[in-house]
Amino acid sequence: MEITGTNQFAERFITELSGGERQRVVFARALAQNTPVLILDEATSNLDINYSISLLNISEQRVKQEGKTVIAVMQDINLAAAYCDYLLFLRAGRIVAHGKTREVLTPDTIRTVFNVDARVYLESYSDSLQVVFKK
Repeated sequence: MEITGTNQFAERFITELSGGERQRVVFARALAQNTPVLILDEATSNLDINYSISLLNISEQRVKQEGKTVIAVMQDINLAAAYCDYLLFLRAGRIVAHGKTREVLTPDTIRTVFNVDARVYLESYSDSLQVVFKK
């Protein structure tokens, strides 16, 4: 709980927590299981960007230091691009593209999966691909 900053919720019922607080507690519980694979299903939903980055940094640290594998379902394509080594894109329940992030995160993939025009570029500040969308 200390690692995720959720120790302040230890004496509260889950029904007394906000959506974001609840999400952080669920994440802390997943980490506490100490399994070789961590599965995150929309782990950053209901979280502001500070907590999203914090939890993803913790996950990334577990991968690098402990050899863990993280499988994450994410809607935020830019967070996925910043933290994921591999991406798998689905459309209507079918795999459209999968592979290394820098190989499959392309304007064509974005257009095929989401039906929107986008640019994908390497952002030097985050050292990751990022996607911008045309209005």
